[in-house]
Amino acid sequence: MPKMRYVILQYKQELQFVEMPEEYAYQLSALNLRLNKEIDKLTADNVPDLPLAVAECDALELLREEHSLQSGLDYINLLEGAFAAVQEEHYPLISLLTEIRALQAQLEQWYEEEEENVL
Repeated sequence: MPKMRYVILQYKQELQFVEMPEEYAYQLSALNLRLNKEIDKLTADNVPDLPLAVAECDALELLREEHSLQSGLDYINLLEGAFAAVQEEHYPLISLLTEIRALQAQLEQWYEEEEENVL
């Protein structure tokens, strides 16, 4: 069974819990911090609101029903969709999308390989 790591994100008072393959958790945290640093430079009307990565951990047990665990691939797919929809004219959004899509491709490959190992 693959080792997973958990990235905890905070948006206002809400927490999100994202399950990542251990070797990619840091990349998600770093990507999140970079996106949060750059998002204020975007001038489009439909810039997504982003949570902020606040922690990573090796084990996670959710104790409240209102919290759920989201797979890293599902999270990155939603993130890519949100940024792909931005109609930015003044800031080179392509570099941010490239970083998102690079992690997305790595995760897709990881999940495919894990699925093959199970069969």
